[in-house]
Amino acid sequence: MKPFGYLRAASVEEAVRAGAAQPGAKFLGGGTNLVDLMKLGVEEPRLLVDVSGLPLDRIEELPDGGLRIGATVRNSELAAAVAVRERYPVLSQALLSGASGQLRNTATTGGNLVQRTRCTYFQDISKPCNKRAPGTGCPARDGAHRDLAVLGHSAHCVATQPSDLAVALAALDATVHLHGPDGEREVPVIEFHRLPGEHPEQDTVLRPGELIIAVRLPPGRPGAHSRYRKARDRASFAFALVSVGAVLEVRGGAVRYAALAFGGLAHRPWRARAAEEVLRGAPATADTFARAADAELAAARPLRENGFKITLARNLAIDALTDLAART
Repeated sequence: MKPFGYLRAASVEEAVRAGAAQPGAKFLGGGTNLVDLMKLGVEEPRLLVDVSGLPLDRIEELPDGGLRIGATVRNSELAAAVAVRERYPVLSQALLSGASGQLRNTATTGGNLVQRTRCTYFQDISKPCNKRAPGTGCPARDGAHRDLAVLGHSAHCVATQPSDLAVALAALDATVHLHGPDGEREVPVIEFHRLPGEHPEQDTVLRPGELIIAVRLPPGRPGAHSRYRKARDRASFAFALVSVGAVLEVRGGAVRYAALAFGGLAHRPWRARAAEEVLRGAPATADTFARAADAELAAARPLRENGFKITLARNLAIDALTDLAART
């Protein structure tokens, strides 16, 4: 038994003060990832600050036509919200492809964004892992890495970020709202997660004591369609080998706007800027979609066992974009 303190925060300010004052404190929302890691011995917080009772559980319409999603909104509620299903289907589809119904009823928006990698070496405290214990090495590089990164990895870590929600938010240009000891700030979701570099233990740009309070979605683009596709080893309750979040607007047979993000390929959701550059203004054809995917995936550096992810990502992207083009 490893003792830890528990505080049920009465306000955001109290939660932030407690989190900043106690090194090793963790915020507790649904607990679907954190509690599992505590059981494994991966996480050993000295204090759990329970934020599940804070008034951060609302989905609000914004004056500009966007949405503000509170950090403790449950995944099932968010996926079912009419505004999300109608205006941001890529987000609803991503949420419904993750975990099980029971877990979606518990998991929160903020917690989903900060969930940690499912790399088996990270989750096994008997093994070395730079993400869990910096400086001990990355056995995944020469070991079991079939499910791990082909883009943006480093000599220190090849883990992937497992969130389906984060991939959809990356394609939607969402913004994460944070509250910390120094006040509030906003971070584009595509900058929220870090690449591993020399410090793979730092998953995100969160500062000590900083709490996610909301996610903001910009207004949907009139005429644009979106979709989430996920390839996994089984049909449910499995993390992505590769996933794709896509938003596409086609006018007169040409791509007017495109946003594409990959999951399962990197230490963070991978916004496909090179692919988007190829797509912009080009004919909305399978050939264009293939060239766009190839342009993005040219930077991939697969390891011994995960080169198949490149072909899988290419095919998923082409399929998703072709489907969206056919709807216009």
